[in-house]
Amino acid sequence: MDITIQYTFLPHTDPEASLGFYRDVLGFEVRNDVGYEGMRWITVGPSGQPGTSVVLYPPTADPGVTEDEGRTIAEMMAKGTFASIVLATADVDGTFEQVQASGAEVAQEPIDQPYGVRDCAFRDPAGNMVRIQEPR
Repeated sequence: MDITIQYTFLPHTDPEASLGFYRDVLGFEVRNDVGYEGMRWITVGPSGQPGTSVVLYPPTADPGVTEDEGRTIAEMMAKGTFASIVLATADVDGTFEQVQASGAEVAQEPIDQPYGVRDCAFRDPAGNMVRIQEPR
């Protein structure tokens, strides 16, 4: 069996701020940018990896999400507990310095983890946890 990850989804509260973080800070390329009825879906991904993308989406766009669920999602996003992504790099310390210099919210400075990686963490403009790891 040959299975790969094609898309993963992260919610956004401000499409321009999210675009600025993923495109301008992390260096992802924009693959698609679609607006519909006042909402916006932006697909980004790392250069050189056309088969892997992140879709930044409006979290309550699903018509099955109730008002109560929408409030819960907003509360969890504000706390940074709704969604996350783990990225990899060959130089976590250098990457940390670049992302921190952009003004991104630091959640954890680089540290060696007991499970074999050195990593750091940021919150994106919507509150999503973005961990960046370097294998050891």
